[in-house]
Amino acid sequence: MKIFHTIKGLRDELKKCRKTGLRIGFVPTMGNLHDAHIELVKTARQHNDIVVCSIFVNALQFGLNEDWDRYPRTIRDDVDKLTAAGCDYLFHPADSEMYPNGLDTQTRVICATMTDILCGASRPGHFEGVTTVVTKLFNIVQPDEAIFGIKDYQQLAVIRRMTEDLCMDIKITAAPIHRETDGLAMSSRNGYISAVERPRVSVLYETLQWMVESVRNGERDFTQLEEQGRQRIVEQGFRVDYLSVCNSKSLEPAAVDDDEITILGAMYTESARLIDNLSLSLTRGESNAH
Repeated sequence: MKIFHTIKGLRDELKKCRKTGLRIGFVPTMGNLHDAHIELVKTARQHNDIVVCSIFVNALQFGLNEDWDRYPRTIRDDVDKLTAAGCDYLFHPADSEMYPNGLDTQTRVICATMTDILCGASRPGHFEGVTTVVTKLFNIVQPDEAIFGIKDYQQLAVIRRMTEDLCMDIKITAAPIHRETDGLAMSSRNGYISAVERPRVSVLYETLQWMVESVRNGERDFTQLEEQGRQRIVEQGFRVDYLSVCNSKSLEPAAVDDDEITILGAMYTESARLIDNLSLSLTRGESNAH
């Protein structure tokens, strides 16, 4: 695997790949890689000749009181994992490479829909930081396909809309949620969870499963269902950020006659904010068990 720290170096290399007609798959990350990230790389490998991964802890998507400064940076381990997974190129730029004119004057990419609700409501400016850095990375790599995990369902929806709105010729592929043995969705922030809390954090996934089953069995009072779900989480000692039954495409509150529904949840432990989601297709009677 070749590692690049500069935009020019990576661009020059990828130009050679395009000239020979090779298809490029891209996996953007913030590092501290775990099995779920590696599955994204493997997915990219299935459909592409070249796999590019980026590791960049993007300050623009962190709020003032969030964990940018303590977000785990594990580049040596990350390089080993990417090499073993068959990644071809790693782009690992410095802040000054990605934002040479500083953050304050950086041109921003704004998605006008789906960004001020759910995670966007509790993390103002977060998705503006995401869409800006992803646009920059797309412009640098110019991939044929980019792979994102379903765990960050709202992020996936926003990036899909941004890609469509800006006429980017990039296929956005969703990869299933990778889970721990107890169902907890894998996340780089899981390392923040205390040993005392760890046995109880599966309540988020279990609550989502219960809500999906309730909808499948005919429950259509989504407001009451959300309240009952929140109570389940609170009873385990956690604070709920949101628990929402949404239209899968628009992320607006689900209507009683919607066929495609996604239930999204976020909760706080003592030192971590955990997110998860499950989707249900009422026309097919299926749910994404991921």
